[in-house]
Amino acid sequence: MRCEVECRSVNTDLTHRRFGRTGLQMPRVVFGATVLGNLFVSLSDEAKRELIREWFTRMPAPIAIDSAGKYGAGLSLEVIGRELDRLGIDPADVIISNKLAWRRIPLTTPEPMFEPGVWIDIHHDAVQEINYDGILRCHEDGCRMLGKYRPQLVSVHDPDEYLDAASDVADRNRRLDDIRGAYRALQELRSAGEVSGVGVGAKNWKVIRELDGHCDFDWVMMANSFTVMNHPPELVEYLDTLAERNVALINSALTHGGFLVGGDFLDYRRVDPNNEADAERLLWREKFTATCARFEASPFDVAVAFGVTHPGVSSVALSTSRPERVQSMIDAATKSLPPGIWSALKDQHLVDADYRYL
Repeated sequence: MRCEVECRSVNTDLTHRRFGRTGLQMPRVVFGATVLGNLFVSLSDEAKRELIREWFTRMPAPIAIDSAGKYGAGLSLEVIGRELDRLGIDPADVIISNKLAWRRIPLTTPEPMFEPGVWIDIHHDAVQEINYDGILRCHEDGCRMLGKYRPQLVSVHDPDEYLDAASDVADRNRRLDDIRGAYRALQELRSAGEVSGVGVGAKNWKVIRELDGHCDFDWVMMANSFTVMNHPPELVEYLDTLAERNVALINSALTHGGFLVGGDFLDYRRVDPNNEADAERLLWREKFTATCARFEASPFDVAVAFGVTHPGVSSVALSTSRPERVQSMIDAATKSLPPGIWSALKDQHLVDADYRYL
């Protein structure tokens, strides 16, 4: 009986699912497009085209792409619009999510100032605009860059970071008002039929929960939040409420920035073995990796499989710069794992013993 339950815990169906209240049919895998904006590496136009071609070769349409004005100061959006057109992709065969908050401006310094050292070989800078008028300008810029392809999903990008930058309580309240104004603008776009759904993308799920009390979300996108290494009961309870209200969830950053698969970075910062908290995470990873090996399952596959166990998860956002890895990403989001692995992870106290969806 236990084997049967565990084998069912990961949905192996590639069929598209209704995406919350939007009316869209969303695939299980959403392809992240940071690499198209030259995140840490500058790929050729040909390499980017081949990556996009692989997305459409390996998955049934519509294909979902997650991008943002911040990605390469709009370069990612430009590449999507240009290369989809070159490949002859019907606009009806693609769902584009554009996270809004950053607008392109001319580059007047040797390198972009909005995120130095992150975006390689880009020729524009970006400025943050989170308020009613600013978010509309971001949307208009994004639509212009995408050409004949339109974003069906829009959101405010990393509002948690915007709030965290507040100097005091009064400043945070002002910034919260800015976010409310931005969402008022996005909701007007939705009411006018210009977009299908309004959501939020953030790394701090508690800020998503806070904003959920102020904004009318159709969907949410969480990064580094609901993962095999991090799934506290309080978070699971919040995911339950989202599912009950038919608010769709895109789960992202399932390996904590590559940490769970052996990387040196955890949630976008380098791991310090001398730090007590980091040392505990490293020990957790060692036990996790050993348990995966015992079942001949890759840590990546297990991390992605866990990320879709909650019934409220509609899709997972995955990204790669290598076309040959696209199929393995899709497989990870749709395959069943070896019987007994979830029980073993619970026995090792690597997965919460009370997590009820396994």
